Amino acid sequence: MKLTYNKPHVGDVLFVSLDNAASPSYKHHDGLTVIMDGDRVVGLNIFNASEKFDLEEGAVNVSPNEKHLNNINDVLKAAGEPEIEADLRPKFVVGYVEEKSQHPDADKLSVCKVDVGDETLNIVCGAPNVASEQKVVVARPGAWMPDGLLIKPSKLRGIESYGMICSKTELNLEDDGVDGIYVLSDDYTAGEPFEVK
Repeated sequence: MKLTYNKPHVGDVLFVSLDNAASPSYKHHDGLTVIMDGDRVVGLNIFNASEKFDLEEGAVNVSPNEKHLNNINDVLKAAGEPEIEADLRPKFVVGYVEEKSQHPDADKLSVCKVDVGDETLNIVCGAPNVASEQKVVVARPGAWMPDGLLIKPSKLRGIESYGMICSKTELNLEDDGVDGIYVLSDDYTAGEPFEVK
């Protein structure tokens, strides 16, 4: 779940992004627009958001928490809409590459086992500089990249992949000219959140 609030430029509207929509449709209520894709809720626009949520002006990207989710579900219930569920764990975290092996069906892909604190993810990575024993930034499934891409579990050349090991460019950080992923220093701890603007 991604929460976006930009009152100075957009107005007092909280945008809730849950998934991409191939063919969106809209249900309008007083103070709420529900964005659907078929029978799935993929997004919400909640108007007069400052009356319903404790939102810091100028925050833009709001880190969702249990209170936000409860408030969103209160708005949905009041409109007669079903409640939503969301994985509220941080979506950008520090990962530790435990293992790296060659993809069996692609010369330029590696299969990595990455510890992200509360689980180990299998991630297929095409970066030339990925290696075992690195600290890296991982976008878990459910992460919205700065360019709007939603990270989902996928299969790359027959191998399941659950997330993405990120480059500086993908994280909207200053490009340092490195061809590949952003390798962190050992000061970071696997599982700790990584802030993405």
